[in-house]
Amino acid sequence: MDRMYEKRKKLIYQFICDDFYVPMKLKELAVMFQVQKEERQILKEILDELESEGKIHRTQTGKYVKGQAGKLVGIYQAHARGFGFVTVEGFDEDIFISEEDAGQALQGDEVEIILTKSGKNRQEGKRQEGKVVKIINRGTSQLVGYFQKNKNFGFVVPDNQKFLQDIFVPEERSKGAVTGHKVVVKITSYGGEGKNPEGEVVQILGHVNDPGTDILSIAMSYELPMEFPEKLLNQAERVAKPVSGADCAGRKDLRHVKMVTIDGEDAKDLDDAVSLEKKEGFYFLGVHIADVTNYVQENSALDREAKKRGTSVYLADRVIPMLPHILSNGICSLNAGEDRLALSCLMKIDDKGVIVDHEIAETVIHVDRRMTYTAVKKILEDEDEETCREYEEFVPMFQEMEKLSRILRNRRHKRGAVDFDFPETKVILDDEGRPVELKAYERNTATKLIEDFMLAANETVAEDFFWREIPFVYRTHDTPDEEKIRKLSVFINNFGYTMHIGTKEVHPKEIQKLLEKAEGTPEEPMIARLALRSMKQAKYTPENTGHFGLATSYYTHFTSPIRRYPDLQIHRIIKDTLRGRMNEKKIEHYDAILPEVTKHSSEMERRADEAERETVKLKKVQFMKNHIGEVYEGTISGITKWGMYVELPNTIEGLVHVANMTDDHYEYVEEQYEMRGDHTGRTYRLGDKIFIRVIATDELQRTIDFEIAKEWETDYDKDECEAYCEQ
Repeated sequence: MDRMYEKRKKLIYQFICDDFYVPMKLKELAVMFQVQKEERQILKEILDELESEGKIHRTQTGKYVKGQAGKLVGIYQAHARGFGFVTVEGFDEDIFISEEDAGQALQGDEVEIILTKSGKNRQEGKRQEGKVVKIINRGTSQLVGYFQKNKNFGFVVPDNQKFLQDIFVPEERSKGAVTGHKVVVKITSYGGEGKNPEGEVVQILGHVNDPGTDILSIAMSYELPMEFPEKLLNQAERVAKPVSGADCAGRKDLRHVKMVTIDGEDAKDLDDAVSLEKKEGFYFLGVHIADVTNYVQENSALDREAKKRGTSVYLADRVIPMLPHILSNGICSLNAGEDRLALSCLMKIDDKGVIVDHEIAETVIHVDRRMTYTAVKKILEDEDEETCREYEEFVPMFQEMEKLSRILRNRRHKRGAVDFDFPETKVILDDEGRPVELKAYERNTATKLIEDFMLAANETVAEDFFWREIPFVYRTHDTPDEEKIRKLSVFINNFGYTMHIGTKEVHPKEIQKLLEKAEGTPEEPMIARLALRSMKQAKYTPENTGHFGLATSYYTHFTSPIRRYPDLQIHRIIKDTLRGRMNEKKIEHYDAILPEVTKHSSEMERRADEAERETVKLKKVQFMKNHIGEVYEGTISGITKWGMYVELPNTIEGLVHVANMTDDHYEYVEEQYEMRGDHTGRTYRLGDKIFIRVIATDELQRTIDFEIAKEWETDYDKDECEAYCEQ
């Protein structure tokens, strides 16, 4: 009995210490270890014993994590002002670390901390505070930055503003870099008290003014892989053979079905096609997805590289693909006029949007036309005669698609799905990589139509495989934290809005109703942003916990295997199931690999998102650098103690610093979220329209500074106007 107890204790401790462990409560651990109700007391005793030995401890939310209660382990996130935060698994909020308590911790380090202030008064907005006592692992081994050469040495000023110290580089380790070069520097020493970190230049990316060096610097700073190994490209070439009769054997032949792809004009990796037929009062919707797994075999060099990358990354002037172009733009892309292998989700939908029947099948397809969002919009919204004539045989199908799209969206809306309609920025560059135009991506009937159909397919596939009770990859979105929702509820009261919060939870319909009430009001963008920030990030998990934002119990990513690894993994599971290969050995295999696959894929998705955001921010700064002195009308999007953020119609946001407002003294009125002048009586509120002048940009900090301007300054020179008025 004692031996069995010790064996269980060791097993549980190893599980909690595993890198892929997600903090769990007692009940969740009981489910994981299949502990029956009558044996849960033994599990509780084991956990209590491990806690008393200082090997694990229980967080404020009742979840078990490794380490002593007095000492916590987490990742240090530096701030440009010197202080930082430590993210600890199982804690709802990061722990604040003052500059004097940060020790020698640098951005991304794994650190051990002790709590100095417990944050018992968190209801008063007090955050927990801590002190770094040990650096366990360094999080940064190399950086990208600007090289400054001195007589016998150099310094690299990191692009990453969270890395607060310059890197000293001896001349013999500079690789011949000169002032103005952007370089990759490998850290050889992390420095100490009064001593900078040291490093060696391992790659010169180009001069700071060379076209493309700026984007390359961002890509390298996020360690995005720019090239594929030669052997891997050769393998891709070998497998990228045209579809043969043998490839089609055993597949459902849908080459006779009328279908199209609908994408942006510049899209080259087309991984989804759609078909629709209406008969006997039902819509028969087909969502056909490229069968990438036919060419990327599990554990091949192609598969290992795709898994490592996790996702394609779309930067302003380039795409860093998950798969080589010969696959992503070639045999895997559903190009019109060519036979292609696919996995199809075939749905039978009634006039209320209920999917009454479906089939998931391996298919062979033949896309009839490559459509663009612009062309479909011209047909459905603009009723453009020329475009309608050009695609005459497809117009009736597009019209039925529009009807079904609206039905599906209305059904999703009724159940409470939240639609954050933030305008994404499209950056137009010239041949030298300079931004010449910034505009919001258009969401229209065509883009919504594809979005609705992909959502339907993803939900259908997720629900189907959930009930099969086999390993799978889900796209999950957890319920927001109670504290964040409470803060949001208090905030919106200032604008006359209310939100019903149930027992420690909020239903997505409440968020949806809030956004609808705020629609069209000056405060709408600000409320939408705060509502989004109050929600958790979606992620990939082997456990199905539902998707809060979509208000659905089942959701996955099935529709983009060319550019997302989780979709590719899902396709393998589907094909193993369809072919009758999902035996006990396969189930054990997927159970073993999916925790790591989903964790890594979620991390790579975050990395890609951050790199894409940084690229857009940089291009916005570069664009406004050429418009210093010009006046624009914008909307106040944020108010803080240091000034007001103003957003322009082209999605650019800048700061009007308090010092640049007027000679008047302005006070930040927190309760009303406004700036109020003490002499003029002028008040600035969130959502107000305001004219601003661009006064400065900073490419390194990625910031834009505005000052308040007058409306007439948009049309006339100020001196000329004043002289005219004096006459």
